Amino acid sequence: METNHDAMTPRLFEIKSAARENYDTFTLKLAPREGDGILFSPGQFNMLYSFGVGEVPISISGPASDASTLVHTIRAVGTVTSAMSSLKAGDVIGVRGPFGAPWPIKDMEGHDIVVMAGGIGLAPLRPVIYHILANRAKYGKVVLLYGARSPEDILFRKEIEKWRGSLEMETILTVDRGVGGWKGNVGVVTTIIGKATFDPSHTAAFICGPEVMMRFSAMELLKRGVPATNVFVSMERSMKCGAGLCGFCQIGPVFVCKNGPVFPYPSVKEFFGTREV
Repeated sequence: METNHDAMTPRLFEIKSAARENYDTFTLKLAPREGDGILFSPGQFNMLYSFGVGEVPISISGPASDASTLVHTIRAVGTVTSAMSSLKAGDVIGVRGPFGAPWPIKDMEGHDIVVMAGGIGLAPLRPVIYHILANRAKYGKVVLLYGARSPEDILFRKEIEKWRGSLEMETILTVDRGVGGWKGNVGVVTTIIGKATFDPSHTAAFICGPEVMMRFSAMELLKRGVPATNVFVSMERSMKCGAGLCGFCQIGPVFVCKNGPVFPYPSVKEFFGTREV
C-alpha cells in the first residue's frame, strides 16, 4: 500500500473487467497502473473519479486480502455512476482512498454473526463475508439475511448459490415481490430473522441497506435480545464528497464520510428518519 501519495489526488487504475450484475448494477475490477495496490478493511470506501464527469464515494466490495485488485459494485443512479456503467476493460479511472471506519469484525471474534443486507447494501458487506469465511474458526454461527425488491434485483447470484449450499454459513433470501416464478420467501428482510439460528445474547449484527430497512432491522434484532452495542450500520449511501467538505452527509454532529460510514447503532439511532439534522 502506498502511503506517501496525496490523498486528494486520484491515482490511475485500469479496469481489468466490467461485469453486469443486474439491469442497473455493475461491478468493476481495478488494478493500479503504477505502484502498489490499496490495502483496506471491510467497510471502507474509495472515491472513484470518472474523467470529465466527476467523482463519487463507493464502498469496496472485494476481498480485503487481495490488495492488488480493487472491486467496486456500483448502482447507476446519477451522472457519474451512469457514465461509469459504460466503461470497459482497458479504460482508466481515478481512485482515492481508502477512507472511513470499517466493520469491527476482528473485535467480534467468538460471536455469532448476523449479516443483514438490503439491495445493493450487500456490496459493502461482501468483504465481511469473505473475511469471516477465510477465518471461519474464529466465529460462531454465521447468518446472511438478504432482501431484494424482486428476484431480478438479487446481486452476486452465483456466489449466493454457493453460500446457500455451504455448511459454513446459513443464507436466507427474501424479495418484496415474488415475480417470475419465484418460490422463495416474500416479504421485507425483517420477516426472515425468525428463520435464522443464532444466539441473540452473543451475536454481532452488521446491517447495510436503505435507511428504513436498517432502522427496522436493528429494532427487530434488539427485540430479539441482540445487545445494542453489538449492532452496526453503514450510512454510506449518504456520502457525496468523501472529505467532509460539502456537508451533504452530516447527521447531527458527525460526518458520515469522516466518522463513518460504519457506526454503532446506538450512536446514530436518534437520527434515523429525521430530516435536516
